[in-house]
Amino acid sequence: MDFAHSERTRELLDRLISFQENEVAPREEPYHRELLSMQDPWVVLPAIEELKAKAKSEGLWNLFLPDQERGGGLSNVEYAPLAERMGRSLISAEVCNCNAPDTGNMEVLWHFGSAEQKERWLEPLLEGEIRSAFCMTEPDVASSDATNMQATATLDGDEVVLNGRKWWSTGAGHPNCKVAIFMGLTDPAADRYSQHSMVLVPLDAPGVKVERMLQAMGFLDAPAGHGEVSFTDVRLPASAIVGGPGQAFAIAQARLGPGRIHHCMRLIGLAELALELACRRATERVAFGKPLANLGGNRERIADARIAIEQARLHVLHAAWLLDTQSPQAIGAVSQIKVATPNMAQRVVDMAIQLHGGGGLSNEFPLAGAWTAARALRLADGPDEVHRGVVARLELARYGKGKWSS
Repeated sequence: MDFAHSERTRELLDRLISFQENEVAPREEPYHRELLSMQDPWVVLPAIEELKAKAKSEGLWNLFLPDQERGGGLSNVEYAPLAERMGRSLISAEVCNCNAPDTGNMEVLWHFGSAEQKERWLEPLLEGEIRSAFCMTEPDVASSDATNMQATATLDGDEVVLNGRKWWSTGAGHPNCKVAIFMGLTDPAADRYSQHSMVLVPLDAPGVKVERMLQAMGFLDAPAGHGEVSFTDVRLPASAIVGGPGQAFAIAQARLGPGRIHHCMRLIGLAELALELACRRATERVAFGKPLANLGGNRERIADARIAIEQARLHVLHAAWLLDTQSPQAIGAVSQIKVATPNMAQRVVDMAIQLHGGGGLSNEFPLAGAWTAARALRLADGPDEVHRGVVARLELARYGKGKWSS
């Protein structure tokens, strides 16, 4: 395996770094300050649309999509350094149209969508004209086991009828969010992993209501946010089902593999930013007559952070390579990085917060938001415990133990 950057990755990375330093960085802090000061933060400020137009004109658009005509046409290993670089900023992924959950939703449509679905929803998503949401998690069941889902997508002739309540529906608060992918129970009598369907739901369809926007550790995460959404007798053509009834789990697995790579690489970029801020603070601030770097074991903490970031990066690149080569080992590797990387990022950011003192807890620095993002990703796309369970089952199977031993 070779993790050296391809010529295409090097070229895009150089352009992306230049774009971030010259275009994004000067506008990011003023953008966040303006948004945080607003009574109604569920808006798209001009800076975002202006940066999106510049990113598109510079060819830094849809880089996640493995389609040479519509996206970057990159493998997971090739895209990983770009995702890492975007992770250093809270808005770069959005302005390059590489932001979750849109990336996952676009990949679902690109792989499994019908011609009609692609024309209606994929094309405007790829153009950045609309945003989307993903509605899977439910408030009344343990959604870490997706087979628990109670919301229904019932076939009725040539229609599908949706009922239920979802929450942590990321993207639902965005003013440009026009469509959601809803995952619901279609056939309770089918095999456990063939009972559910994914349905494309226009957010303005009768019976769809965004009940409220949720705070994550005190942050609204506006303007996309995480919503609680109710679906009451929502009637749609059966053609709104993605890939056919009962295909939700197969589609979800295809969606989540690359998505977890993207999340982890963005978190590595976030950890790099936190370590940079920590080093600057530690060398510029003086306490008890010494720079902070020379106090209380802080040099060791900084060194441990660098070691942890390097380990995580190689771990994620290895998982990306396994995914690219369609190795069966990718299943376990992706679960491993999904546990290791958010935990690493959370520890590094926490160390940076400690070096910033009270300021690290405030909105004067991006660290509180970064810690929240890392903490949230220990739950999103499957909690630590589920992924550890997958890793353990695979490991025990090597010794002929457990249900996966065959």
